[in-house]
Amino acid sequence: MAANKAAEKAPAKATVPPMVMVIALVLALGVAGFFYLERVSNAPPPALAPLTGDAREYVRTRSLKLANVEMKANESYLKQSVVEITGTIQNAGDRRIKSVQIYCVFQDAFGQVVNRKRVFIVNPQSGGAAPGETKNFRLAFDDIPDSWNQATPDLIIAAIEFA
Repeated sequence: MAANKAAEKAPAKATVPPMVMVIALVLALGVAGFFYLERVSNAPPPALAPLTGDAREYVRTRSLKLANVEMKANESYLKQSVVEITGTIQNAGDRRIKSVQIYCVFQDAFGQVVNRKRVFIVNPQSGGAAPGETKNFRLAFDDIPDSWNQATPDLIIAAIEFA
């Protein structure tokens, strides 16, 4: 009988329901995931390689020539404005080119850069460009800010890879 009285007087142990523990764990993981993704998204992108010495010399001697550059705006199926830049690039040098990337620099009415994109105009999938060969290119952009001045962007050679 003494044992029953002791059991009656001992405070009951408080237990946390398993569902509360699961909810707390999910919330903790969610907060940790949010902070991780926030940190990763704010990290600067890796630096793109500048022109090599050979590539800089190839550009300086005007061995790559952009011509017939035209720009027009179209409306996509999603009623979104798409700016399309077309033209040709000629390899007037004596080296076979595997790929060429250019910067398309869009500016506002005050000459401030509002968008800068690095894109391929010659790539290995298209077979590169042999000496004397001319290739057509087409670039499409659908994310140019409204503050853009509607002028043809500056096209600057960013990288050349020789075959």
